[in-house]
Amino acid sequence: MVNKLVQLLSKLTAKTQEILPDVLLFDFTIVNACAVGTNDEWVMVDAGLSNSEAFILETTLKRFSRCPAAIILTHGHFDHVGSLERLAEYWDVPIYAHPLEMPYLSGKKDYPQADASTDEGLVAKMSPWFPHTAINLGFRLTPLPEDGSVPGIKGWRWIHTPGHTEGHISLFRESDRTLIAGDAFTTTKQESLLSALAGREKIKGPPAYMTMDWERARNSVAQLKGLNPALVIPSHGKPMGGRELEDHLAYLAENFEEVAVPRKEAEEDMPEL
Repeated sequence: MVNKLVQLLSKLTAKTQEILPDVLLFDFTIVNACAVGTNDEWVMVDAGLSNSEAFILETTLKRFSRCPAAIILTHGHFDHVGSLERLAEYWDVPIYAHPLEMPYLSGKKDYPQADASTDEGLVAKMSPWFPHTAINLGFRLTPLPEDGSVPGIKGWRWIHTPGHTEGHISLFRESDRTLIAGDAFTTTKQESLLSALAGREKIKGPPAYMTMDWERARNSVAQLKGLNPALVIPSHGKPMGGRELEDHLAYLAENFEEVAVPRKEAEEDMPEL
């Protein structure tokens, strides 16, 4: 029931936004995905929910004259891989992920069940019903190149940003300092349904109810801040750039425990007196 509600909201609100001439955002309200590149060379970054396939195909068929070179995964949570297998089969393309994410994508290991106690928001309370079992992508699943390059598009590199998941990655283009953050941090309070629906802009940490390692998540935010991004495209929330991004990301990095870490996690990490 919960998953069907999430899918319905996504389907009713699906839209696209051209963020840059070569970056198209798929906004499913609950989650974002991207088509990155030009007509001659492009990739799909993440694959939305299980009912996102038709909208993605319809949009990309109009925008591009050829199939993507690959699908790149920031990580394997259900809202990023929902239409993945059908899109990969239709396009006949490889799926790239970090090696540490591959057990969750090859049927070997389930993600932990989401933790509803991390926040009082409705999304957090619904999260234990979100799918978390492993999927098996078979022969299409391929590890990302060790040199940091992104197969299918030039000028971008992938960065290991663990914490939300073990093999989480973000994508960065040095030439214009564009960052596709994945779930390393968000620009909305994803735990709250009202915030997610309204797209209220507020830099937060990764979605708390499915984050596996808060210390690594903090380090990943610090790493991304060090890139000095001019524009961020998150998987949850609206794109943000300029001085607003600079100030908000600096605040998140400096106050990560207060802003992002659930209170019970922070209390467990406190030294005993």
